[in-house]
Formats: sequence, C-alpha cells, structure tokens
Amino acid sequence: MSWRRLNGSRILLPIKEAVEKTIEKELAAGHQLKICIGTDSQVRGKNIGFATVIVFLREGKGGFMFINSEVLTQKMEIRERMIREVSKSVTLAYELSEIWDQYDIALEIHADINTDASFKSNIALKEAMGYIKGMGYEFKAKPNAFASSSCADKVC
Repeated sequence: MSWRRLNGSRILLPIKEAVEKTIEKELAAGHQLKICIGTDSQVRGKNIGFATVIVFLREGKGGFMFINSEVLTQKMEIRERMIREVSKSVTLAYELSEIWDQYDIALEIHADINTDASFKSNIALKEAMGYIKGMGYEFKAKPNAFASSSCADKVC
C-alpha cells in the first residue's frame, strides 16, 4: 500500500509507524485528537477506483489526512462495492487498533452509504452497520460520514 498526504507527498514509513508518530507529535503539541477512517469508490468504465483516508481531527483546530488509492479492474454490483469500501476501512482500523488503544484515541468508521432508502447505496446500510459495529467501532453514515463522502470522495 502506498500512502500520501493531500499535497501529494508520499508517506515513506509503514502506515502503522507513520500514524503512531503523527499521533505522538499531535498530542505533544497539546491537540485533542479524533480519527475518522473512510473509503469511497468511483466507477470509471471498466475500472473501480477506491480511496481510503485516515482523517486526523484536531479539536477546534482543523485537521489533515493520509490517503491511499487503488484501482481494480472488475465488475461489481453496488452492494458488493459498498461492502468492499467498508471492508477496506474496517481492515485498516483493525490493523491500527493497538495505536487507538495505546493513546486512547476516539475512532469513527465512516461509510459512504445513504440512510435515505431512495438512494442505491442504501441497499448495503444494514450489512455495513452490522459489520462496523460488530467489530466494535463507532459507525457513521451519510450525511455524517464526511471522511468517506467528502474527504475520500475528493481524492478517489
């Protein structure tokens, strides 16, 4: 996995190490942190682009994010694509779970799934919510899922 910042600069450390160093730096600077992880996808012809973000929110002082992008060449129905997005976010959160616990960091998983049943993505809402909550994470869906529906969407 290749991670970068919003300005395009590559993160050369393994993501676990980069996140831990970033948290240590932010806490040392006196910031109160909350982390939001989200993934979005977009279909472009035969390709599906996925973007996963780790959003670091400094209470009352803005935030920044780390970004990972991936392109798959395969056909997927909307439900499978939504669950794949959630799976990418949950897998990352789980890989970094020791860090959240060690530094007592609040974590939310944001799903780019609409709570309004008139939208196609809603087909995966119950499955996604069950998956995220079943793993012990706080779940956010649209319109409150800015990490996936705004941040990841802009870099996908």
